[in-house]
Amino acid sequence: MSEAGFDPRAPAPGADLVVYLDIKSPYAFIAREPTLVLARELGVTVDWRPLTLDIPSYLGSAKLDDRGKVEKSERTPEQWTAVKYAYRDARRYAALLGHTLRGTVKIWDTTLAHIGFAWAKAQGDAVLQAYLDRVYPPFWRRELDVEDPAVIAGLLADAGADMSGFDDYRLGEGRERHDREQAAVFEAGIFGVPSYLVDGELLFGREHLPRVRWLLEGRRGPAPDVAYLPLAGRAHD
Repeated sequence: MSEAGFDPRAPAPGADLVVYLDIKSPYAFIAREPTLVLARELGVTVDWRPLTLDIPSYLGSAKLDDRGKVEKSERTPEQWTAVKYAYRDARRYAALLGHTLRGTVKIWDTTLAHIGFAWAKAQGDAVLQAYLDRVYPPFWRRELDVEDPAVIAGLLADAGADMSGFDDYRLGEGRERHDREQAAVFEAGIFGVPSYLVDGELLFGREHLPRVRWLLEGRRGPAPDVAYLPLAGRAHD
């Protein structure tokens, strides 16, 4: 547990499930809506949290030019193979949700977007979901600069957040809290997104949603195998 009382593995009081997301992860993008559907079907409360991945540390880094060609790369051929498959796989499931998912032109630093995540979350789940609705789809259409403070502030305001003090927060307390909590998350063995924490179990990946459901329903019946859930309706009208 961190100095501020933050426990990376335990849900906040009143919550049943912890879910970690990163705005720059295609797998987190396609996991959010099915997770919302599951939570609403079961009537459970989700403690949504940001996890700022250091992608270059395990998949290398690259940047595309204005024509979509590789301008700079520090990836091995094996890393490129993994990255290309990840996008191809995620794109399949984004299409089922009615979303466009385009590969990013660089490895984005989502720290600011996640400071905004925390700011929105502090004002209630409705504000947080409205914020994520405004960040995720346009980011994956390559329409959003999540490193621009004015962009993040605008999205928060549009989501209904009270913006009084946000600039000071993002430069001071918000950044310090982000860095402290991210260090605690990795120290707790939480390494990727989407990650689910329920009933003491850490489950990494959207494919574990059937087991998440089983745990939330009290382990009734046999444990399910790993499989993608059918999307029982869109999470949003």
